[in-house]
Amino acid sequence: MQVDLGIWEKLTRLVIFLLFLAGILGLAVWYLPLIRQNERMRKQILRLDAQIQREDETGKQLWNSINALRYDPKAVERLARERWGYAKPGETVIRFEDRGTNNLRH
Repeated sequence: MQVDLGIWEKLTRLVIFLLFLAGILGLAVWYLPLIRQNERMRKQILRLDAQIQREDETGKQLWNSINALRYDPKAVERLARERWGYAKPGETVIRFEDRGTNNLRH
């Protein structure tokens, strides 16, 4: 036998639905700071990965320069000529100075 409770049954279902909705909303509010923190950390990871890649490229370039200076006499000669102005006996060194942009006249 089924008893019709009328409005009480409908109110009970409404209260249960609202409690369920409040629970989901509470979980969303509770987890929202964690979701935002996760997003910030993912962006930081991407930024750091890009920095690692740049540093790896710089390291490879430096390693190649070191190897060139260790094993290539022409690289050592070029460095001595460019940085310190060295020359072979009998050569004349001519140095050109860069004029700053402030010294240029129009």
